[in-house]
Amino acid sequence: MSQGFSTRAVHAGAAPDPVTGSRAQPIHQTSSFVFKDADHASKLFALQEFGDIYTRIGNPTCSALEARIADLEGGAMGVATASGHAAQLLAFHVLMAPGCKIVAAKQLYGGSVNQLSHAFKKFGWSVEFVDTGDLAAVEAAMDDTVRVVYTESVANPGGGITDMAAIADIAHRHGVPYMVDNTMASPYLCRPLEHGADIVVHSLTKFIGGHGNSIGGMIIDGGRFDWKAAGDKFPTLTEPQSFYNDLVFSDGFGALPLGPDGAEIDIAFAIAARAFSLRDLGPALSPFNAFMIMTGCETLPLRMDKHCQNARAVAAFLKTHDKVSWVRYAGLPDDEQYELAQKYCPKGTGGVFTFGLKGGHAAGVKLVASVALFSHLANIGDTRSLIIHPSSTTHSQLSEDAKAAAGAAPDTVRLSVGIEDAADIIADLSQALDQI
Repeated sequence: MSQGFSTRAVHAGAAPDPVTGSRAQPIHQTSSFVFKDADHASKLFALQEFGDIYTRIGNPTCSALEARIADLEGGAMGVATASGHAAQLLAFHVLMAPGCKIVAAKQLYGGSVNQLSHAFKKFGWSVEFVDTGDLAAVEAAMDDTVRVVYTESVANPGGGITDMAAIADIAHRHGVPYMVDNTMASPYLCRPLEHGADIVVHSLTKFIGGHGNSIGGMIIDGGRFDWKAAGDKFPTLTEPQSFYNDLVFSDGFGALPLGPDGAEIDIAFAIAARAFSLRDLGPALSPFNAFMIMTGCETLPLRMDKHCQNARAVAAFLKTHDKVSWVRYAGLPDDEQYELAQKYCPKGTGGVFTFGLKGGHAAGVKLVASVALFSHLANIGDTRSLIIHPSSTTHSQLSEDAKAAAGAAPDTVRLSVGIEDAADIIADLSQALDQI
């Protein structure tokens, strides 16, 4: 029987422990696992049998979290990682090779822009940033070296909504997958796989964990992209791999009867991300953090409803304030992206948005120094209300043009509205604005 989202947020991927009867997911705080015998060990190392070997590659606590998030996103399989950046690294590592290109949205989190622009250069990967609101520009960036198109569902910090179905069409016409960072929306508000995405990544640190106490990331394989049809673009998946006895991932894991009622699903990408990229690069999620994030996930629907409710109230207040020049929140009916938000995020557009101060950079610095209830820090998705001036912090390494393109101009302030009483959140902003 099909279950609702709130039920699955509590139960998916977990069951009472068969040994102890523990109802909460146990924390398997161990580095490694005992094999039944030599044959069992051999099959695990050859990927002929599923099971745990070493916590860098997999762990039962992490596996439960992987199953839960994959279920909530509607994907085939998840791979947990140490952080959102680690999830991006591993996902791209499977797809890319020296000389290949990523087509990415200009409207990305500043840390992602830095990772793609600088760290990935050392692998010989290039990136072309485009305005994903301009579909012609996305199309123009596509060439024979492109291996993936990458956007956020809801952009950080600007809060812009991506027309994912249109971007997916472009990526698929060129025979490459579409990858979406769904951190800002969470699967409660948006499920990119339903709009044409092939791979979803998350910083679990944010809304899914939700309490600002644990770092984690996740890759979700949608299980729908035809890797073989892409020809020689993805040799990690379609050519024999000597480090696994010439295994071809797309053959070995391309049609397994693991879906509902034995339906065949493709988990080749997820297995490669784990058995190749995670195994060798090593950014594994700790079992304790997996436990903490699973606990947070249980209240995701409740929190997201409150985040959205509060954010709408705060955004409406700021729209009327004489020291505020603009507010960008797609959840407001008069926002230019409201209709797009209703298509992709009908339950709400989240708790994060930006606004501009008439006093520019100096006013932004003064505001973040004057709040009391808000915490001035570099995170989003906490139960607490958070504030930051992106131009001087998260996006400070970017050029002025790149800051503007990413929605982090000097006058911009980003809020992550928490689940406190809306009246108290507004009162704190009001007194801080009075001090400018």
